[in-house]
Formats: sequence, structure tokens, C-alpha cells
Amino acid sequence: MNTLDPILECQKALERAEKKGLPLANGMALATCDKQGKPAVRLMLLKHVDERGFVFYTNLNSRKGAELLKNPHAAISFWWPTLEQQIRAEGKVESVSDTEADAYFATRPRGSQLGAWASKQSKTLTSRETLLAEYKKVEQKFKGKQVPRPAHWSGFLLIPERIEFWYGKSDRLHERVLYSRQAGSWKQQLLYP
Repeated sequence: MNTLDPILECQKALERAEKKGLPLANGMALATCDKQGKPAVRLMLLKHVDERGFVFYTNLNSRKGAELLKNPHAAISFWWPTLEQQIRAEGKVESVSDTEADAYFATRPRGSQLGAWASKQSKTLTSRETLLAEYKKVEQKFKGKQVPRPAHWSGFLLIPERIEFWYGKSDRLHERVLYSRQAGSWKQQLLYP
């Protein structure tokens, strides 16, 4: 790989994974830290990548939402075993605009929109029946109406400062290429496997 636009290369890699029909090709691990520096990681879906970086959505009251609002730094990782490729990115995180969040929310299936209203994500749930009852209430509230985006649900943009590409090779002589953003441009270096 010889490119000076690693974000474009990320877009191409995601497209290759999708064209191969890989399940959840846009699935990624997202790592955050709380204010004490204790890490947490979870799998979620990337919704968009463009020249700015990586966009994903969540409940702002969830653990990840709260951690990102208090400590706006994160790392993501994509792993496609079939392609023998991994991409890792680290950087600062900022909220997407309300306009961008509204536009994406409007494209979600109605059930997912209702679920965003019904779920108190990451809070203790006494029983599954409680969640289903909340869902039914929300379903009735918006019956025959468009479901607006709740204020507690939005997106984040990870603006990468580092992106590493890993390509599996024989004899464990893997190829690793690291891009670091410095003064607005990307510096490329190879790393030992």
C-alpha cells in the first residue's frame, strides 16, 4: 500500500469487505476510557466514513456515550479474517451536528427508531417484560406519526490522528503501515510485525 490518504484507503477496505459479502463488514470494536482511565471496549457498527473520519451513533446516556462526552478520545478496530486485514484508528472524538444525526435517524428502520426511545441503554433492567412494555408505550405514542430523533441519541465523529493497516502474510512476516497526522498532513512509516 502506498497512499498518503489513509482515510480513503479505509473507505476502499470497507468497500472490499462489503463486496466480498462479509457479514457485518462495517462491524468495529470501539474502545473508550472513563475519567479514571479505565478502558471499555464493545462491538458496534460504523455508519459512515468520509474525509473527516469515522461516524457512529449511540445513546448519549449509554456508558460509551457518557465516556466519550467526558473523555473525547477513542480507538476503533476493524478485523476481516477472510481478507487477512485489520485497520486500527485512534483520535479525538466530537459530536456530529443535529442536522447530520437527524438525517441518519430518519433512515433507520421504524423499530430501531422506537427502540431508541424505549431503551435506557446501559441502565439496570429489572426484566425483559419492562423493556417490552416501554416499547409498546412508545409504539402507541408515535402510532401513525413520524418518529423524531430523541435528544439523548446522536452520533460521534472520530477524527483520526493515527491509522494503522495490518496485512496478514506468510511466516508471520505481516505488513504493518502506520499513518500519523502531523500538522495537517499524514506521515507514513512501516512497523515491524
